[in-house]
Amino acid sequence: MLCFQLSAGVSWLPDIASFTPPLCLYSSSSSSSPPPPMGHRLILVIFDCLRFLLFSPQTFTAWCNSHLRKAGTQIENIEEDFRNGLKLMLLLEVISGERLPKPDKGKMRFHKIANVNKALDFISSKGVKLISIGAEEIVDGNVKMTLGMIWTIILRFAIQDISVEETSAKEGLLLWCQRKTAPYRNVNVQNFHISWKDGLALCALIHRHRPDLIDYSKLRKDDPVGNLNTAFEVAEKYLDIPKMLDADDIVNTPKPDEKAIMTYVSCFYHAFAGAEQAETAANRICKVLAVNQENEKLMEEYEKLASELLEWIRRTIPWLENRVAEQTMHAMQQKLEDFRDYRRVHKPPKVQEKCQLEINFNTLQTKLRLSNRPAFMPSEGKMVSDIANAWKGLEQVEKGYEEWLLTEIRRLERLDHLAEKFKQKSTLHESWTTGKEELLSQKDYESASLMEIRALMRKHEAFESDLAAHQDRVEQIAAIAQELNELDYYDAATINARCQGICDQWDNLGTLTQKRRESLERVEKLWETIDQLYLEFAKRAAPFNNWMDGAMEDLQDMFIVHSIEEIQSLITAHDQFKATIPEADKERMAIMGIHNEILKIAQTYGIKVVGENPYTVLSPQDISNKWEAVKQLVPMRDQMLQEEVARQQSNERLRRQFAAQANIIGPWIQIKMEEISHVSIDIVGSLEEQMSNLKTYEQNIINYKSNIDTLEGDHQLSQESLIFDNKHTNYTMEHVRVGWEQLLTTIARTINEVENQILTRDAKGISQEQLNEFRASFNHFDRKRNGMMDPDDFRACLISMGYDLVSGEVEFARIMTLVDPNNTGVVTFQAFIDFMTRETAETDTAEQVTASFKILASDKAYITVEELRRELPPEQAEYCISRMTKYNVGDAPPGALDYISFSSALYGESDL
Repeated sequence: MLCFQLSAGVSWLPDIASFTPPLCLYSSSSSSSPPPPMGHRLILVIFDCLRFLLFSPQTFTAWCNSHLRKAGTQIENIEEDFRNGLKLMLLLEVISGERLPKPDKGKMRFHKIANVNKALDFISSKGVKLISIGAEEIVDGNVKMTLGMIWTIILRFAIQDISVEETSAKEGLLLWCQRKTAPYRNVNVQNFHISWKDGLALCALIHRHRPDLIDYSKLRKDDPVGNLNTAFEVAEKYLDIPKMLDADDIVNTPKPDEKAIMTYVSCFYHAFAGAEQAETAANRICKVLAVNQENEKLMEEYEKLASELLEWIRRTIPWLENRVAEQTMHAMQQKLEDFRDYRRVHKPPKVQEKCQLEINFNTLQTKLRLSNRPAFMPSEGKMVSDIANAWKGLEQVEKGYEEWLLTEIRRLERLDHLAEKFKQKSTLHESWTTGKEELLSQKDYESASLMEIRALMRKHEAFESDLAAHQDRVEQIAAIAQELNELDYYDAATINARCQGICDQWDNLGTLTQKRRESLERVEKLWETIDQLYLEFAKRAAPFNNWMDGAMEDLQDMFIVHSIEEIQSLITAHDQFKATIPEADKERMAIMGIHNEILKIAQTYGIKVVGENPYTVLSPQDISNKWEAVKQLVPMRDQMLQEEVARQQSNERLRRQFAAQANIIGPWIQIKMEEISHVSIDIVGSLEEQMSNLKTYEQNIINYKSNIDTLEGDHQLSQESLIFDNKHTNYTMEHVRVGWEQLLTTIARTINEVENQILTRDAKGISQEQLNEFRASFNHFDRKRNGMMDPDDFRACLISMGYDLVSGEVEFARIMTLVDPNNTGVVTFQAFIDFMTRETAETDTAEQVTASFKILASDKAYITVEELRRELPPEQAEYCISRMTKYNVGDAPPGALDYISFSSALYGESDL
């Protein structure tokens, strides 16, 4: 009987060569042994067919009954109960959901064949090719043909629609099983036969979707029968999947029947199809929420960074606006050093933060556009433009602060010089006036002899001459004090007190001098004799002594110069002074000659000279000592002037050294700025190549930083040497600093623009050629070559690309609101690219997210907290719960949430 059935149905069986003999028939053969003879292979074919008969009838019967049960009927014997075609047609109506032609009610053979043909015609109408399966074989009860037909129905209606990642039905079902069972230990699904023998794979499928039905941790791999029966019983009891297989047969068969297991496993796929749909919806929602969470994180980071930068600027500006001058040069120089530390240490990181903030803002806006989200509007006062304005204000205050510091240092330098000069002149004057009041107050003339009276008169005349010579010094002291007051010298009170004392004393000396002259004049007629030689000596010695005092004062006079020309002027004046020394020496010799004449007369006439010259306190020794002092001060003055010449020459070298570097660095920065602007405009290579070129530019710029540092060092040396001007260059350190910061900001911003273009290109799915075409069009109509188009040029660009805007003002106005939402009057390249790709880009929409939530909510207009926590990961679930508004429509339960308005709010269509 078996042989007859096999031969009768051999036209349906697969090619003999496609069957793989069970491993048990090769127990004594090695892998290199020759294949069994033809007779043995026929036995193997018979064995596989026998195995198919053992498994498939039971499996297929159970599968058919799982569907017929919905129509209130079932079959007992698959080869008998389908022979009249009635239940076969009913089965097809249940599984397809369609109506078949009305069956014939007769019981004759041709009625049965007609009904079966109606079923087979319906199967063929679904695109299924039935090879060698005819209605007669089914009516005659050919079990192999009947099973083949049922397997064809299963393939078409239960398996064919299963597809994961565009795979075939079988591969899709296998891939689905692999993904669902991947996390489970001891499960490795590779096929639909031996991978299911231990029952763990079936239990894993159930546990993955209904963990409440099976405790997977208690299953053992060494209990395959128990595992299989557990899966069969749970599936039948809770999942409405009938038992289609026998556990003992699966375990005791080397290779279980693939078709039977595929049929059984496909029931699990369909049973969990709703869960799959919910999982897909949950995945979509998680993806959308992840984008929003990432964007919100970037927004928070921007707000934080902007707040910190603005706070730093807010704290720094009052410090730079504090123009309270210090009283000493040391304190002001410390302020200057603090400012240099600010420039070198504190400000550069903030420049980088400002640049990074702009980059983060641009990247965030690009991500929001690509994800179809509304543009990010920072908090009030934290726009990029607000930060730029604050930064501009900082730099203006900074520049003013540096200028104020240098002005104050120059003022204090001048004040210190004047104060020292005042002290020196005051000390010399006070030294000269010491005892003069007491001398003028004496009344020695009352008891003096006539000769002594006359001597006192001449002495007083010499004093008056000396006093008049000192008038200029007193006026100089007063002038210096006045200048110190005008320059707001910190110790002006002490200066004023000392100056007032000198002036009061000077007035008193004048008064006393006048009184003494009047007294002496009253007795002048009493004086008859005078020693002409003493008088002549006194008269000539006094001015000469005064000249020597002035010379000594000038030779010791402090000076301050800022250029070679100024010191050369002092040297010229000193040379002129030295030219007067021979004439002065003649005067000295003449004065000393008078003294020698006195001694000669005294020696000649035997006159005994007693005491000092009655007409002057100056002695010949005083004149000689001062003369020697003057001669010693001359070379010292020469040395001081030469040292100052050397210092000024050193300053000139510093000026030239700074100018040489600045005259190279300034143009270099300008050239690099122009090159970067060309890179951003010219179309050369792909975006990645442009990025590589820009990175090379950036690295070259970073490597050039050492030149800026060297120039900073030269600038600091110049400031320490109090050099505040430089005629050899038009570039100041401030110019170079601003240019350098602009260069760093420009290269970083340009790199960010190319990164955003790459991000746009990849996200929008546009090719490099399309992007080059967009850039070529943009560059052509970028008339000013500044990376922007005005509205008229933009209109011309759109018309050149095929847009009908000749009379479409309303359409053009709509487009302008998209590319220029802030109404700036220009269209940037990034806005142009976004517009050109926005219409065709595939992005998530609010409608898609709403549809996904509707699946999770089982078609309700609201969703519950429990449903969110069950279907979504904890982080995304809590995110939704915290932001969804309550749903208070109709008979919604307490705690119901409105997912529709939430979905719209994600895309800026309403407010959360």
